[in-house]
Amino acid sequence: MGKLFIVGIGPGNYENMTVRADNALSCADTVIGYHVYIELVRDRYADKEFLSTPMTKETERCRMALDEASKGKTVALICSGDSGIYGMAGLALELRGEKSEPEIEIIPGLTAACSGAALLGAPLTHDFAVISLSDRLTEWALIERRLEAAAGADMSIALYNPASHGRPEHLKKACETLMKVLPGSRPCAVARNIGRSGESRAFMTLSELAEFPADMFCTVFIGNSQTRMINGSIVTPRGYREV
Repeated sequence: MGKLFIVGIGPGNYENMTVRADNALSCADTVIGYHVYIELVRDRYADKEFLSTPMTKETERCRMALDEASKGKTVALICSGDSGIYGMAGLALELRGEKSEPEIEIIPGLTAACSGAALLGAPLTHDFAVISLSDRLTEWALIERRLEAAAGADMSIALYNPASHGRPEHLKKACETLMKVLPGSRPCAVARNIGRSGESRAFMTLSELAEFPADMFCTVFIGNSQTRMINGSIVTPRGYREV
């Protein structure tokens, strides 16, 4: 019986990949993933067999990985960022169910909340929430409740999947929901193409964020009541007394 590694590859560049992730990909016979993520690692692991599925085919992708591992192969199922934060780890474990084979090892990775925060400064130094604006698997009414709860708790917020061709107004709608609780002047920032070609960052207020042309390559950060701009970086203080 083979083995299935579920690997978080971080934002996509080798420098932000963990040693465990590199080791798993290096020893794998087959690498499986969304085709965009496959292209991020193909050149470095060119001797591997690569299998991919389109977006929205996550269940098919996990079944393929389990099937290939059941044939005796060592398989790496790759996820952007972390394997367990909006990644494939949970689904693969669900699909394997109560079986003990194939063996599964979950390899964590650098999620966009961490890598994006580092690009922008330190917006997540205190308590924060991570919320996806994709309503493909979660109804929008529930997403709105989570936004309101995070805002009401005065947490910094990282937003994943802020907009796409099919839902271009989701970030605007989210900002309108947040501004029921938060001031429009709240510091915000956007990291785009983190660790990839075209990496960029932008700083703005919450009211300005509502009009920002975000896409699926963006991770959005909304500060808490203590967040401020310091010399070109967005910073949420931890509250150390001596500062």
